[in-house]
Amino acid sequence: MEERLGIAGSGTIACGLAKTAAEHGEVVVWARSEESAARARESVGPSPGAPGGDAPAGAPPVTVVTDLAALAGCTFVVEAIAEDGDAKRELFGRLDAILGPQAILATTTSSLSVRELAQATGRPARFAGFHVFNPVPKMALVELAFPPEATPDTRARARGVCEALGKTSVEVPDVPGFVVNRLLFPYLFSAVRLLEETGMDAADVDACMKLGAGHPLGPLALLDLAGLDVAVAIGDSIGAPAPERVRAL
Repeated sequence: MEERLGIAGSGTIACGLAKTAAEHGEVVVWARSEESAARARESVGPSPGAPGGDAPAGAPPVTVVTDLAALAGCTFVVEAIAEDGDAKRELFGRLDAILGPQAILATTTSSLSVRELAQATGRPARFAGFHVFNPVPKMALVELAFPPEATPDTRARARGVCEALGKTSVEVPDVPGFVVNRLLFPYLFSAVRLLEETGMDAADVDACMKLGAGHPLGPLALLDLAGLDVAVAIGDSIGAPAPERVRAL
């Protein structure tokens, strides 16, 4: 991979992206605390090339740090923290101050406005929505969304990172939920309402959609995998409020 990749965040998406990218180049992961860093190191697993590691021998390791300045040398930095606009904007301000002028900032947001986040970076011409899917090592799609200011170079470099990671990129409009979540979450919420209306067993609802519609995962299992807090946030952003059962859980 031509870019030196930095990942700001240490949760499930961040670690999944790090594991994927480690097979293709050097990766630096930033965690907010030593505790988070320890969890991230355990999640990412042995350094590539180390005994027991999954990545090819000789591949650069994933470096997990707690000092944000360690990302200063990265040329493409992906923010992957909680789906909180204020927290993302605060982090972008800090990253803009330490990154080189040609570095690109990207966000894994699944529901927030890419254009609005770009304005908080100080570099909207070098900003991208980089929506990967969980589990990152297995899911082939990256939804790319760009602010109007994004340059052709920014767009090409974002597509290049996707290609280097073995992912398929699709440029999507900067609308709440992009394409996948805009279509997916109303369906998932309808499965919850069906469950409540009929009293069916959750496993039976999932079995119907897996066996009858060819889905690899049933809607209720998929909600659990996505995270119910994330589901509520996405539902609110796309105008498809989550059922009260989901909010309660």
